[in-house]
Amino acid sequence: MSGPTPLDPEVAAAVDAVDPAWREPVTPENLAERQARDAASRPRPTVEELRAGGLFAVEELRVPGPAGAPDVTLVSARPAGLDGPLPLLYYLHGGAMVMGNAWSVLPTVLREWALPLGLAVLSVEYRLAPGVRYPEPLEDCYAGLVWAAGNAARLGVDADRLVLGGKSAGGGLAAALALLARDRGGPVALGQILLSPMLDDSLTTFSARQMSGVDMGDLTSHETAWQAYHGELRRSADLPPYAAPARATDLSGLPPAYVEVGSAEMFRDEGVAYANGIWQAGGQAELHVWSGACHHFDGLAPRAAVTQDARAARTRWLRRLLTQARTGRETPPTEA
Repeated sequence: MSGPTPLDPEVAAAVDAVDPAWREPVTPENLAERQARDAASRPRPTVEELRAGGLFAVEELRVPGPAGAPDVTLVSARPAGLDGPLPLLYYLHGGAMVMGNAWSVLPTVLREWALPLGLAVLSVEYRLAPGVRYPEPLEDCYAGLVWAAGNAARLGVDADRLVLGGKSAGGGLAAALALLARDRGGPVALGQILLSPMLDDSLTTFSARQMSGVDMGDLTSHETAWQAYHGELRRSADLPPYAAPARATDLSGLPPAYVEVGSAEMFRDEGVAYANGIWQAGGQAELHVWSGACHHFDGLAPRAAVTQDARAARTRWLRRLLTQARTGRETPPTEA
């Protein structure tokens, strides 16, 4: 095999600066310790902090979960003072299905998307593996989505301008949620924005092997995460595509997708293949492969030129999607 794809110099400097302890492989034996360390170190802003001195209206909602399961917490946020109904971004956080929370992602999402685009956001606190296994985290996300679509008026949002989004594990969950909603006849999303999505549980793509250990990810850690999520069903041929969207053989009828990966990350090839599968099924996808970018490059190197380009492209796609939806619903002029 050839060597790894080179990192962008600014991204490489940021990766080199990461504490080596965070780059150690995650194993079944150290997973609980890594989860505890992540929970202790990951910023978890309070509702008051998220309000940013009145810039945003923020509240925590408890909504019915899946049948027989606990309620789901949704963190609702929107620019203060904007009359509805606003477009809604239904956002799923990353963390390899085993880490992360609904609060920590919001400062970036609100600053980069909600404020300039006039978006409302619901960030989902789904249950984490291995405390629960597939399909429970996905069902948490689906239950919250159904509730949001059914309570659009209460939320002050437009259910016809609903966008699914997520990064890493959250991107994989967003893709799975789009498949699940399609097949169940659930809420129809206007689009899906998938940032470095975790899609393929096989771990057999060229990039998964080529880029293992180059940045923050490696094959051992990804195997640990998929094992935690799938449990005894790991590598079963019977697992449905909702458990790992790369397994899907039918990508027709999905909302338009924005798919983003870095050329120097393990998820590169599965993201490219997913966008290609949508095209082959007759759907719409916009694919960006950022040269020299690794997984979570925007968080590691927020000031890097490639990060600025990526953020601008995401925002342009969302703005175009929402503008087209609004224009398409306007009543055409009546002929004189």
